Amino acid sequence: MTDVLIQILSGVSRGMVLFIVASGLTLIFGVLRVANFAHGSFYMVAAFVTYTVTRMAGGGMPGFLASLVIAPLCVAALGAAIEMLLLRRIQHRDHFYQLILTFAITLIVADGVKMIWGRDYRSVPRPQLLEGSISIFGSPFPSYYVLLIVIGLVIALALRLMLERTRFGKTLRAAVADGEMVGALGVNVPLLYTGVFTLGAWLAGLGGALAAPVGSIAIGIDNSIIIESFAVVIIGGVGSVSGALVGALVIGVLQAIGIMVAPRLAIAFIFIALCAVLLLRPQGLLGRRA
Repeated sequence: MTDVLIQILSGVSRGMVLFIVASGLTLIFGVLRVANFAHGSFYMVAAFVTYTVTRMAGGGMPGFLASLVIAPLCVAALGAAIEMLLLRRIQHRDHFYQLILTFAITLIVADGVKMIWGRDYRSVPRPQLLEGSISIFGSPFPSYYVLLIVIGLVIALALRLMLERTRFGKTLRAAVADGEMVGALGVNVPLLYTGVFTLGAWLAGLGGALAAPVGSIAIGIDNSIIIESFAVVIIGGVGSVSGALVGALVIGVLQAIGIMVAPRLAIAFIFIALCAVLLLRPQGLLGRRA
């Protein structure tokens, strides 16, 4: 039972990283109505920037903390540029154009990453302070995974407070309901959209920076994370940050249990849950019917 508990907690830590990334995707989709396939590219770029920053800083806690600041900011700047220079020009066209554009961006970013960092696998060492573990009923659990869970909960609380208690959050919710009316009331809607896209890119960058010390960094990690992120958005409910948290935890725990029960079929557990939600509750666990 202790081994099962440790495995579930590992799934929760993975789910928290997935939530951070997917929360940015659900904000973008909920407000801008853009299915941003380039969201996984933001995650990948942040992971490679984290590798560079930690290497330049000589590793350790200072390099790790610097990467958590620099990598998300770099990705946020990239996201703002993409929204202002590309997406804004086609925002009134059919969604098909947005899909093609964001997919093209993923190809361009992938080639750019190959040119800068190459095709080799990279790894980011964990800070010495976070290399240890804590004891849970006599079994070790990595300290870094505890940090991921804590940061995920803090981000979830911060997003909830932002959406419910700040003027920016209230404007966002109004824009989701009726963007034209918000514009008629004097709100700079293009600037609002840029802010939402930048925030979503920053969250993807933070997720990439946090995930970098957990596994290898290589070309292609953008594909896996974007599939899982869309699954989170669909399971939790489009536009719902709370739903993204629930969906991410569901996927993280199901993956962890799947690795214990049937390692070769672990990925299938995600799609089984996805199909079940689409059949039984198409709007998502915490979503609302259109």
